[in-house]
Amino acid sequence: MPKRILVLDDNMDILEIVHEVLTYEQFEVNSTSDSKNIVQVAEEYRPDLIILDYKLLDDNGGEICRMFKSHRSLHKTPVIIFSAYTAKMDFFSFGCDAVIAKPFDLSDFIGTINECLRLN
Repeated sequence: MPKRILVLDDNMDILEIVHEVLTYEQFEVNSTSDSKNIVQVAEEYRPDLIILDYKLLDDNGGEICRMFKSHRSLHKTPVIIFSAYTAKMDFFSFGCDAVIAKPFDLSDFIGTINECLRLN
């Protein structure tokens, strides 16, 4: 059974590329640009891994990560934050399991995902 990944990014170009790459790598992917009901989406989708953009138009990926990490049924789900601002923030303070800098190398991206899934 393929691993399920939930992706949240408000940049549609990045969202489409990430969705295509993950699908090609045989993951089941639910990608969205809407952060409003992301916890409910995750509860229903039950992902094996969550990937969040940090800087969203209407929200903050770090705070969303904190919500997942304090959620009764999602707290053990690995969360990766990806951002173009990695030098300016301590993303691990939000409880994420990994950080990916944008722009990212696709093989490093997949490697980080596989490592997070393997450790969980």
